[in-house]
Amino acid sequence: MQRESMEFDVVIVGAGPAGLSCAIRLAQQAQEREQELMICVVEKGSEVGAHILSGAVFEPRALNELFPDWQERGAPLNTPVTDDHIMLFKNAEKATRLPGFMAPKTFHNHGNYIASMGNLCRWLAEQAEQLGVEIFPGFPAADIIIEEGRVAGIITGDMGLDSKGEQKSGFEPGMELRAKYTVFAEGCRGHLGKRLQQQFNLADGKSPQHYAIGFKEIWDVPAEQHQPGLVVHSTGWPLENDASGGGYLYHAEDGQVYVGLIVDLNYSNPYLNPFGEFQKFKTHPEIAKTLKGGKRVTYGARAIAKGGLYSLPKMTFAGGVLVGCNAGTLNFAKIKGNHTAMKSGMLAAESIFAALQHESVPVELPDFAERFENSWLYDELYRSRNFGPAVHKFGTILGGAYNTIDQNWFGGKLPFTIKDNHADHAQMRKASDCKPIDYPKPDNQLTFDRLSSVFLSNTNHEEDQPCHLQLKDATIPLQVNLPEFAEPAQRYCPAGVYEVVEENGEAVFKINAQNCIHCKTCDIKDPSQNITWVTPEGTGGPNYPNM
Repeated sequence: MQRESMEFDVVIVGAGPAGLSCAIRLAQQAQEREQELMICVVEKGSEVGAHILSGAVFEPRALNELFPDWQERGAPLNTPVTDDHIMLFKNAEKATRLPGFMAPKTFHNHGNYIASMGNLCRWLAEQAEQLGVEIFPGFPAADIIIEEGRVAGIITGDMGLDSKGEQKSGFEPGMELRAKYTVFAEGCRGHLGKRLQQQFNLADGKSPQHYAIGFKEIWDVPAEQHQPGLVVHSTGWPLENDASGGGYLYHAEDGQVYVGLIVDLNYSNPYLNPFGEFQKFKTHPEIAKTLKGGKRVTYGARAIAKGGLYSLPKMTFAGGVLVGCNAGTLNFAKIKGNHTAMKSGMLAAESIFAALQHESVPVELPDFAERFENSWLYDELYRSRNFGPAVHKFGTILGGAYNTIDQNWFGGKLPFTIKDNHADHAQMRKASDCKPIDYPKPDNQLTFDRLSSVFLSNTNHEEDQPCHLQLKDATIPLQVNLPEFAEPAQRYCPAGVYEVVEENGEAVFKINAQNCIHCKTCDIKDPSQNITWVTPEGTGGPNYPNM
């Protein structure tokens, strides 16, 4: 197929914190050296921020380096953290607030801000464009250009294909965007990042990446129930037995709170429904007292890469680099990945700019590894290297105790190595060995169903297009996953995409791809590893206003 082609010095895939910070730092260096640098950022969402979902308590460390004057520039960080509450939910009714010395000090948030990362990314995009960066929203990176073993750019998605892959009347082929270096900042479980790790064996010798699914709702709450700057984190109920994770409630600006639950995807009971667990979480008195009488404004969910240092792949390869959550730079000891993603993008920018000064551009970035290992980003990830594996190995209580001692008394430098070398999807047990879990019907006041929730995410896809949720083997859902695991896709998907329905007296596996909110959980948790998430047509997916 004949495609138009454009040439750049650097192409960046993804306009999230990592990708935009990379673009800005590249442009800053070019401006300082009075050099012309062609930088392009492609973003699959309809606009910058449309696909961004994060808690978020934001640590401004990387932003301080990128724009020391961010306050004067009007960065949307308006709610400093005023208080931290760490709660142990003992059951559906009781909770205990833990004293500060019993929680890892990495959970303390003095100097941080409760923020919408979607709005911060919109602001970062404005700064990038003022520096001359070209940003193309609505253009998903669908494929990689590899020539002579080197990444030479990306191909954007074709527009105007029908469900059978045939060209419709308004068909437009995707474009080749070629570059000396390509930065992949797709976020957690990026589909091109996944392919690159396989193509270049980037994860050889590493622990498998570990994931969680994070839910978030924004609520307008009565003024008397709102405490701007209050951060609440919880552990324990409703996640019991083999399930781990934790909840959060952040009191943001303008009478709003952010409420969510993080569920680790190494759970073993196929009947567990992470969405159902989130709904239960909101009924706990410690959460309900803030939400009652309020109005739910929006909903979303997104996978989180939380494996840490031992799961971090080699980030560079011929012609490019993985950054941010596409690599897995989140610091799970802090439950924060935005500042680390930004720093990884900035380090990549500095390494790329240095490489571009050579007369003959190096095939692979020669100094990125050294820059990374000498940075505070590496130091953070090293200090938290055992955090997730300790919880996986010893459980929430004992693992939490180990982490508190390690972080508070030894600064994350206890001389132990704890690894989890079991992939999350491989933890699923047979349905016959597990008990079904009963979830209460929604009350439509605190708890809701999945479809009404997806409506609030403003998710939309062109219906007549190829399905972006691809099955390697179409027989596996009914012939393997259903009899062995009660087809868990019906439950782990937070958007009701997957169903087993009866048609003409026979079971049918149905994929409602229009509902997909791009969380990537199916690509991660399917026990047969049979589902591959790829980019749909441009602008498809959620349109989060301020997540």
